[in-house]
Amino acid sequence: MNRIELNKIDSKAPKDADKEALKKELFSLHKKMFSLQHLFYANASKSMLIIFQGMDTSGKDGTIRHVFSCVNPLGVHASAFSEPCDKERVHDFLWRIYQQLPEKGMIRIFNRSHYEDILVPTVHRMLDDKLIERRYDYINSFEQQLEDSGTIILKFYLLISRDEQKKRLEKRLKDPLKKWKYKASDKTESKKWNDYIRTYENIISRCSPAIPWQVIPADDKWYRNYLVAKTIVGKLESLKMKYPGDEK
Repeated sequence: MNRIELNKIDSKAPKDADKEALKKELFSLHKKMFSLQHLFYANASKSMLIIFQGMDTSGKDGTIRHVFSCVNPLGVHASAFSEPCDKERVHDFLWRIYQQLPEKGMIRIFNRSHYEDILVPTVHRMLDDKLIERRYDYINSFEQQLEDSGTIILKFYLLISRDEQKKRLEKRLKDPLKKWKYKASDKTESKKWNDYIRTYENIISRCSPAIPWQVIPADDKWYRNYLVAKTIVGKLESLKMKYPGDEK
């Protein structure tokens, strides 16, 4: 297993990236995504699951809002996973995930996901190490089962630097539109940065071979949005879809 080292990956856009040009390209990608998503919905031969993970303030909400602003909401649904509720706790950890899986023709976006059930218990030492180890196997088998049954899975890890997180947490406190997101635990959790990074490195390394993670530099939001949109459009284009009745 080749272990990824996130601290060796630049979280910023390349210096030669043209911000204005890529913003224009994102507009073109949005037009393509609109058409492809409509075709995907009409074709209804496969489903798509798009997973976003990342440190707090990495931009999961913003990415979803900007990248998917062009799609028909009838064919795209989003789910957010936080701490399990009482009902979810009495079931297997994947139970709540199964409830939100996409049907054929649909795209489902996960803001956080089943990977939280490895991430949080590992960092906070909530579960026996052997059980956490088994969860890696359970998740790999689960995702392979989904792929085998016609669900395309795209997994994005939004990579930000520790300095960028600090700036965003401070801005969150000052912004009336974002202050509601701030929790007293945010500062405590930010101190566990290294523990979270190590666990994410394990997750990305161990849950990648069959269904790979895409590590997205996310300090610069315009570049993050462009890369995510480009990846999704590329995957949809690769399906070579046709409208029902136009197969010949």
